[in-house]
Amino acid sequence: MENKFGKVPSDGNLELFPGPTVFGHPKGLMTLFFTEMWERFSYYGMRALLILFMTTAILDGGLGFDDRTSGAIYGLYTMGVYLLSLPGGWFADRIFGLKKSVWYGGIIIALGHFTMALPGILNLFNPSEVQAELKSLDINSFFLGLILIVVGTGLLKPNISSIVGQLYPEGSSKRDAGFSIFYMGINLGAFIAPIACATMAVYDWHLGFGLAGLGMVIGLIQYKVSLGTLEGKGELQQPESDADIRQMKKLKMGGLVFVLVLILLVTVAFTGLIEINAFGIASLSYKIIGVITVLYFGYVFLFGGLNQDEKKKTAALVVVILFSALFWSGFEQAGSTLNLFAERFTDRSFLRLEIPTGYFQSINSMFIIIFAPFFGALWVWLGRRNLEPSSPAKFAFGLLLLGMGFLVMYFAAKIAASGDLAAPTWLIFTYMLHTFGELSLSPVGLSLTTKLAPKKFQGQMMGMWFISVALGNLFAGLIAGEVSGGSQDALSEMPSQYLLIVSIALGAGLLLLLLSKQIRKLMGNVH
Repeated sequence: MENKFGKVPSDGNLELFPGPTVFGHPKGLMTLFFTEMWERFSYYGMRALLILFMTTAILDGGLGFDDRTSGAIYGLYTMGVYLLSLPGGWFADRIFGLKKSVWYGGIIIALGHFTMALPGILNLFNPSEVQAELKSLDINSFFLGLILIVVGTGLLKPNISSIVGQLYPEGSSKRDAGFSIFYMGINLGAFIAPIACATMAVYDWHLGFGLAGLGMVIGLIQYKVSLGTLEGKGELQQPESDADIRQMKKLKMGGLVFVLVLILLVTVAFTGLIEINAFGIASLSYKIIGVITVLYFGYVFLFGGLNQDEKKKTAALVVVILFSALFWSGFEQAGSTLNLFAERFTDRSFLRLEIPTGYFQSINSMFIIIFAPFFGALWVWLGRRNLEPSSPAKFAFGLLLLGMGFLVMYFAAKIAASGDLAAPTWLIFTYMLHTFGELSLSPVGLSLTTKLAPKKFQGQMMGMWFISVALGNLFAGLIAGEVSGGSQDALSEMPSQYLLIVSIALGAGLLLLLLSKQIRKLMGNVH
């Protein structure tokens, strides 16, 4: 049954969805579903190639960077994607509005991918004797492309999720289902992209980067064509008073200064006035972020005006954020350490063909699509019997599963160290265990952050959650440079290095499991 607001559920409860609906959800959800799917296609398609392209020898079409430098660049890039979500949200809320931020962000992302693909396009029109001269262009366009993608993703990623939330009225019973559909778009794009882009990269790396950009362009086209389904959503609140207008002008001026400073830093870097050491910058970055995090929480506890209950919940949140960073530092090695293992030490032959390395990057998304409904049903089934684990316990399970996944890699590394190629099943089992860990921990983290954060600091605490994810990504890149087996000595040490990661992950999981009851008490009325 339909009315002017949309579909009336069979139980008689009216969902106030103005405009047309699809399967009982606002039609705008489909617009955002496909936009996010193609954005994730572009991101994961390029990510599957990133560290492989950097570590491939120049004569084979890569950049010829050593593992340590490549890992640091990878970590800085993936960290930047999450860190720039904070100013990206600020620009959307105060200058552009959510819808325009998604549009501008998508354009910048596409430009970034095409900038990375540019040397490949030029190679098609240049004789082989001058192609060597394009190598400096290759490096510059590579870094400029990465910067553009980071900026664009920071502008698009946090704001498209916010528009999804605006599609549903407060208290809507379909909000969670809507986000589940939206996140399925993420995993669908992340599943298809590595296969498509890695296939193109077999012929030329830059074709893979270009295909990732083409995916973003397709997403932008469908977003623009179906923008009418988002009428009234994601709009910038216009200033009403003279004071608000003056404030808006100041904000725009501040935003312009931020952009100009960013452009200046990029220009200085590319002119060579300052020598750039990727590993040094990465090492300094995590120290700076760590100090800022400690100072911020110290300020909140001492001068935030929190009552005793809020302080307890914030203390629980600190623990959550700390273990979150630890989890992501292991999980995000999928695109770096494990990607290099697939390239160098895995038997990828199949029916007399060699499977492109990037295909392995689709395994995680495939497992999420398969097992996410199972995990959702499992928690519901346990909840009905009062057996559902507490949120800290789920976090602990996530870390334990992460450690078990790396334990599988320890045995795979021993095979590689002996001089043989490991079967692909070792990586598949590792990705499966890591996916189970992600499904145990990731949905809980965001939910806990919103529930535990003091009301006056909710937005900032969400920012701290993203910083923990950013820090984990940075660590993942730094670890990749040490556990890659890039030399004979490094290969012989690889099993022991994996065993160290196993010890840290399992130890952290067991510690959190032991502390779960105490953390549960700090959480108070939050379940």
